[in-house]
Amino acid sequence: MTRAVQEIGREALVRGATGWVLVDVETSGTSARRDRVLSLAALTLDPSGRVEDEYSTLLNPGCDPGPVHIHNLTPARLRGAPTFDAAVPHLNQMLAGRTLVAHNATFDHGFLVEEAGRLGASLPIAQRLCTVTLARRLQLDVPNVKLGTLAAYWGIRQQTAHDALDDVRTLAEVFRRSVDLAGELELALPIVACSAMSRAYPDKVTRVPCPWRDPGRYDPAVGLIQGTKVVITGETALPRQALARRLADAGLDVMNAASGKTGLLVANRGAPDSRKLRRARELGIPVVDEASVLDLARRIVGGVPKSAPESIEVVTVIGAPTTPTPKRSVGANQSGPWVGRRVLVMGGSHLEATMMRSRVTQLGAAVAINLTAGVTDVLILDGGEGDPRMGKVRERSLTTLGMHEVNAALDVKRDVVKALEPAQSALGQDQERSQVAMVPGAVIDLPTGLGRFTVNVSWSSARVTAPEVDVVAFELGTDEKVTSDDEFVFFNQPASPDGALTLSIDGDREQGISVDLRVVPEDVSRITVGAAIEDKTFGELGALAVEVTTPDAGIASAVLDAATTERSMIIAEIYRRREVWRLRMVGQGYDDDLAGFATRHGVEVED
Repeated sequence: MTRAVQEIGREALVRGATGWVLVDVETSGTSARRDRVLSLAALTLDPSGRVEDEYSTLLNPGCDPGPVHIHNLTPARLRGAPTFDAAVPHLNQMLAGRTLVAHNATFDHGFLVEEAGRLGASLPIAQRLCTVTLARRLQLDVPNVKLGTLAAYWGIRQQTAHDALDDVRTLAEVFRRSVDLAGELELALPIVACSAMSRAYPDKVTRVPCPWRDPGRYDPAVGLIQGTKVVITGETALPRQALARRLADAGLDVMNAASGKTGLLVANRGAPDSRKLRRARELGIPVVDEASVLDLARRIVGGVPKSAPESIEVVTVIGAPTTPTPKRSVGANQSGPWVGRRVLVMGGSHLEATMMRSRVTQLGAAVAINLTAGVTDVLILDGGEGDPRMGKVRERSLTTLGMHEVNAALDVKRDVVKALEPAQSALGQDQERSQVAMVPGAVIDLPTGLGRFTVNVSWSSARVTAPEVDVVAFELGTDEKVTSDDEFVFFNQPASPDGALTLSIDGDREQGISVDLRVVPEDVSRITVGAAIEDKTFGELGALAVEVTTPDAGIASAVLDAATTERSMIIAEIYRRREVWRLRMVGQGYDDDLAGFATRHGVEVED
C-alpha cells in the first residue's frame, strides 16, 4: 500500500470515517422495495487499506430467488440459511464509523436499507463510495466499468463472478489500485453523505418505480388494482411518507400531483381545498379517505406487469464489438486525426478555453475536465503553465500542446476530409466508432433497439468543497411541458411514474439520469436532461462533462462550457423523430434557479 493510498485514507478520516467496509449483495431482482437479498459479503479495511475483518452468509429470503442462472442460488441452496436479521449485528459492527464501498453503491446500499427497514432497524451508513463512479472519474481505458472489466484492467484474477464473497474480494483489489491512482492524480474520492441523498421538500413523497401497468381510474365495482396512480392530499393519521410506502408496497403508484392519469385521490374529511382536490373535481377523479384506501390496499386486486424485455437488438459485425452503434448525424465527430486522444485544456479565458475545446473535438479527440488516467495531451493556453497540476503533467510525461498546433491540425484535417469525402461516403455504418464526440447542437440517431442507457454528468474534481449541483430531467409532451409535476425527476423525486427515468447520485461531482426507452409513454415526445446550481453560476463551476453510456459501451460524449452567469442549463435532449429516437447535445443556459427552471418546463412549484 503506497503513501498515496494512506493519504487518501486520512482524507476519509477527516470526513468522519475510520476506514472502509466493502459490500456485495446478490439479490432476487433489481428493485430494493420489491426484491430480497440472497447472499451478503462484507470486508473491512483500515484507513491504509489493510484487511481487518470479513463476513459472508447466504440468506433465506422466503421467496422465489429470481435469476438463478446469474447467481446460482437455488431454493435448495438457500433452504436452512439464516434470515437477514441474523446479519444485522455483523453489519452494525462493521459499518459503524466507516465508509461503505460498493460497485454500483446505490444498488447495494438500497437493498441493505430496505432489508433493515423491514425489521424496523437502521444501519449506521453515514457515507458511501461507488467504485463505478470512481472508475469513471479516473477515466480508465476500458470499454465499460463492470467489475470483471476493471479486474482484467488491473490484472486481478476473478474466481467466480456473481459470488458475493469472491466479488467483494475482487472489489477490494480494484478499490486499492483505484485509490492509489486517484492519489497519484490528486483526484478527490467520490464520497457522498447518505443523509444528503434526499433533501426534504414539503408535501413531497419520494417516488418509487411501479412494476405494474396503469389500469386507469379506480372502480368500486372492481376494486383497487395494482398499478393505479394514487395521490395524497391534506393531513393524514399516518405520516405521509409512511402511508405512501404502505400503498407502494401494495403495488400502487403513489404520485405527488393530480393529472388526467390519476386513478384515485386520498383525502380525509376536512382536508383543505387544495390544488389536488380542485383538479380531482375538474377531472372526475374518485376520492376516498385514508382508512378506506388502506382497507382497499389490503384487498388489492392483482395487476398486469409492465412488459420490459431485457435484451436489445444488436448487429454483429465480424471483427467488431457486438454493441449497438449510433448513426452519424449533424455535428457528431467520429473520425479525425486525433481520434483516441483525450485533451485537457489548462489556462486561458473562459471564451478561449471553450473555443479550443470545440476545435479539439472537431479533430476527433475527447476532451477532459480533470487530469485523469485517460488524458494523453494537455493544451496550455495563457496562464496554463502556472496551473498546480503541471507537476503531475510532467511526471506522467504527457504531451503538451499550444493553440497554434491545434489550429494547424484543424486546417490539415479539413483538407484531408475534403479529399476523402467520396471514400468516406462509401463507408458503411458498421465501420464507425461506437463512441461519438459531440459539440453543442450536435445530433445523432440512437442505436436501433436500444433499451437502457445513462446520461452521466460530472464536473471538476479539483475543488476542496463540491458545489451544490442538481441534475434533473423532464418528460415533455408536444407542447414542451410536463403533463404533470410527477414527470419532473429531481433529488426528492428520483424516478418518473413510468420508470423510464431514474436519477442516481453516486459522487459528490457526478450525477446521472438513467433512461429506459422501452417504457417511455407514447404521449412523451421529448426527454430533457438539465442541471441547476445553487449559490453559484455555471461560469464559476466550469465545464460539464457528459457521457452517454450503456452498461457495455459508450454511445457519446461531450464537454459543455458555454455558460457564464447562468444558474440552470439544458444539457441534452432525447426526442422522437418518426420511429427513431435521437440525442441532441444542447448546453443552453438560463438565469433561472431550480424552481424557475422547473416552472419553465411546466412544473407547478409551490412557494
